[in-house]
Amino acid sequence: VQLQASGGGLVQAGGSLRLSCVVSGGSLRYVAVAWFRQAPGKRREGVSCIIMLAKTTWYAEHVKGRFTISRDKANDTTVYLQMDDLKPEDTAVYYCATDPSLCAATMTGESRGDWGQGTQVTVSS
Repeated sequence: VQLQASGGGLVQAGGSLRLSCVVSGGSLRYVAVAWFRQAPGKRREGVSCIIMLAKTTWYAEHVKGRFTISRDKANDTTVYLQMDDLKPEDTAVYYCATDPSLCAATMTGESRGDWGQGTQVTVSS
């Protein structure tokens, strides 16, 4: 499948953004979908993950309570990442990817699934 991430932008600290990950060429119904981010000079890290069929979710500790991952209830082709109370340290390029390990690999910042291109999120102080 092919994934397309969008929704990034420039926002002030405390603001919100909603990222979208749209798939084409298949369905996300039987997979897990994850969001990753990579800031300049830093290692890529897993941010959040959802197992689509079970609706089970995982969040990195430093985004818990601020970020919410969800799926489009009408179809299995879109996953969202609602980001609230954004902080300057959330500035990064955000990527979505499928995770064949059902989120286990996401926790280590890796995935052997299909990746979308990144979308830049910049949070000003």
